[in-house]
Amino acid sequence: MNYLKMGCGRLAALLLAAALCAVSGLVAAADGIDQLRQFVDRARSAQGEFEQTVLSGAGRKPQQASGSFVFSRPGKFRWAYDRPYAQLLVSDGEKLWSWDRDLNQVTVKRLGDALGSTPAAILAGDGALERDFELAEGGASDGLAWVLAKPRQAESSFESMRLGLAGGMLRRMELRDNFGQTTLIVFTSLVADARPDPALFRFVAPPGADVIGD
Repeated sequence: MNYLKMGCGRLAALLLAAALCAVSGLVAAADGIDQLRQFVDRARSAQGEFEQTVLSGAGRKPQQASGSFVFSRPGKFRWAYDRPYAQLLVSDGEKLWSWDRDLNQVTVKRLGDALGSTPAAILAGDGALERDFELAEGGASDGLAWVLAKPRQAESSFESMRLGLAGGMLRRMELRDNFGQTTLIVFTSLVADARPDPALFRFVAPPGADVIGD
């Protein structure tokens, strides 16, 4: 029996398997931007739930939160925190309201062009990704194809973002802001083309609320 020949055969088989795995990884990695474009093009509206973790660069204890969301392109969204305390962000495409229930305080801002270079643009923007972000493939891990996104506007509040996708749907967002914090968002459910009630994107300040802004 030619053991040298058998050893070479096994080595060739291992090398072939490794090459196939490498090619598979490259295909998954190269698929990220395509999947992101599919998500933006096809998911004109969506709703679901999320879990959020904020990691501080100073090593403080991670902050956990969870809630629900709904959006309709372009510019309309509702992002509701249920835990650990209630907070609501609502945009009708022209104005953005932020309500802190415990303080009964509402902050109002004009949306303007501000949405374009923020993470919310991925969910509720007009779909012009390359106009607002520099996109690059981020590899494949955890069963997801990743995309790296950097805002083109220098005054943006965040430094960079990683987007994890599978099956043409957004599954995770990892945001690094200009203060060294990292925010991890996992979409525990996301239903595309949900046809949300338009009333969800209208906000009326609660009685006695302190309203700040426009």
